[in-house]
Amino acid sequence: MSPRISFSVLAIALFLVGTSAQDHPEEELNSISFGYSGTNGPEKWGSLSPLFNECSSGKTQSPVDIVMDKVVRNKNLKPLSIDYSPANSTLVNNGFNVGMRYEGDVGVLIADGKNFSLKQVHWHSPSEHRINGEQYPTELHMVHQAADGSFSVVSILYKYGDADPLLTKIKDQLSELAKEVCAGNEEAHIPVKALETRHMKRKSRKYYRYVGSLTTPPCTENVLWNILGKVRSISKEQVEALQAPLDSTCKKNARPAQPLNGRQIELYDELGDHE
Repeated sequence: MSPRISFSVLAIALFLVGTSAQDHPEEELNSISFGYSGTNGPEKWGSLSPLFNECSSGKTQSPVDIVMDKVVRNKNLKPLSIDYSPANSTLVNNGFNVGMRYEGDVGVLIADGKNFSLKQVHWHSPSEHRINGEQYPTELHMVHQAADGSFSVVSILYKYGDADPLLTKIKDQLSELAKEVCAGNEEAHIPVKALETRHMKRKSRKYYRYVGSLTTPPCTENVLWNILGKVRSISKEQVEALQAPLDSTCKKNARPAQPLNGRQIELYDELGDHE
């Protein structure tokens, strides 16, 4: 059996910005449970715990619907510089999504001249971000954190088509993860050997930029979002493999689009800037 630990403690410890998980009793953190439907669904997150207040009171929440005719091209934006190295990781079912956590230094994202270290990646199905109201089958979030604690996320949207190379490489581990049953606030781990990272080094000839939040509780704000403009492909079988390990209430784990509240979504377009 794979080792299991409380996903609530880990999720909050990883994602709380400016608040130490040690400030709250472990039993309090363990008691917090959220999902994507029913009494602990997205509409209720803000009332589940004072730690989650920002989910309902925040004014710059994520995800959002990217409406193309309201996007503003910013010629001052620069290409995203992504430099990852192969590294051992752990495939994780944390109860609300499937992802990979990395051991040690994996590499960095340089956005606006600032370095952000890759911490983990995870998938949402269907997508959380939308383009002109269209929701895609899957979205990959690559979560990075800077030395000052701030976050930047690179997002890739997927449409149905050819199999995704990264998921193809971890097909066996995903199948093994689906056999692990998580009870309550537990998570399951499957070790993954070092993977070639070229499938994650997507060139940023076009991306959308805005300031938002984490899309799961505690919904921490001031997150720099970068949604790549090129939509990648994924097979239906791979989407099913990502959903298989999750509880029925979390198989569709996309938070609804949040209001922009006056925020502007900017566009970096390398080809457009050379027209």
